[in-house]
Amino acid sequence: MRSGKTTILVAGFLILLTGVMCSACGGGKADSEKLEGSLQDMMASLYANADLVQDFRDNLDSYETIELTDDLEVSVLGTDQITYTEGVASMPMMSSTAYQCVLLRVDEADVESAKQALKDNADLDKWVCVSAETMLIESRGDVIFFIMCDKQTASAMSSAFQKL
Repeated sequence: MRSGKTTILVAGFLILLTGVMCSACGGGKADSEKLEGSLQDMMASLYANADLVQDFRDNLDSYETIELTDDLEVSVLGTDQITYTEGVASMPMMSSTAYQCVLLRVDEADVESAKQALKDNADLDKWVCVSAETMLIESRGDVIFFIMCDKQTASAMSSAFQKL
């Protein structure tokens, strides 16, 4: 009877030790979530792999992906209070559709506060005569995905982002 309790204690200790060792070695989810490569390339991959309706896909040649600059921060992000190391925004050059998709690379320690700042400052009605139906803000590692558009497109782009 005593050896059975000892075996259970040893097994429990080994499981605990294995978990601690995996965490210390970087085996946690955050490392596996880190996205490598440029945000321009990631945006191109989103459009290539998203299950977009044909009408939207047919108009992609009128969309431009640009580097986010200080001059564009407030109009694109709704604020200039987010610190990022890299940012790109994709939007139609001329359209009556409310759409923008943004990728930001931020310090991992700042991801949640940056996402909250986007949520607090985004304006679904910023376009003239049209409004975005929805807004999604997600992250993987140090990359934030921020989109404002119709629900179907947002869902398709979000799925593509999760598959990067």
